[in-house]
Amino acid sequence: MSMASRITPIFQIGKSGLTPEIITALDAALEKRELVKISVLKNCLDDPKEIAEMTAGRTRSQVVQVIGRKIIFFRVSKKKPVIELPR
Repeated sequence: MSMASRITPIFQIGKSGLTPEIITALDAALEKRELVKISVLKNCLDDPKEIAEMTAGRTRSQVVQVIGRKIIFFRVSKKKPVIELPR
């Protein structure tokens, strides 16, 4: 998805791993932006693919892509949908 390549990560997962605060903030960001990129820092011992699956389940979003330590999520906004996917 070319749109995701232009955005910068807005959250970083560090040594604390996936915390409830990160899930809450990511959930709010997905409602506002629909497309969100996060970065998994090197000091995080968890696998980025496992973090992606867990996060997607907790935020009811879709994992667009996992590239190295970057994860991209998508969820259509309930209030103001902006991104229209091709059919």
